[in-house]
Amino acid sequence: MNEFVEAMAQVVTGVTIVTVKDDRDDVGVTVSTFTSLSLDPRLVMVSLDNTGYLNELLLRQDRWAASVLSAGQKAIASRFATAGRPGARLLLAGTPHHRGALSEALVVDGGVTALEAETVKVVPAGDHTLFIAKVLGVEYVDASVLPLARYRSRYR
Repeated sequence: MNEFVEAMAQVVTGVTIVTVKDDRDDVGVTVSTFTSLSLDPRLVMVSLDNTGYLNELLLRQDRWAASVLSAGQKAIASRFATAGRPGARLLLAGTPHHRGALSEALVVDGGVTALEAETVKVVPAGDHTLFIAKVLGVEYVDASVLPLARYRSRYR
């Protein structure tokens, strides 16, 4: 493993599922780079691999949802991180979820929080793309559950 990858594995990150409703299907992926950028205006940012299908979709679709997972949702994170995965509706079968009223994207219930967003700026950044988005609405906040974290390449 190269030194930079090893160094970044030491950084604890939250685990988030980002979803978007496409004309054909619902698509989602597990991300560990999702963060707040500004309180006024309310802005968030997600970083996606340039080669991923969700990256391609978000270049065409402005509205999406982010579900920040709780510690008990490791299985969901793994499902959305698997290569060649099916559509998000199949991945969430049997898991409480709903469709966001503002983005129409799927929102995972039972996490730490979830929000809907609309991309306002796209920034190329090496082998990733940064999507900066205004927050359209906060679906829920549950401060009583612990967040799922990724540390040293494992969910904790």
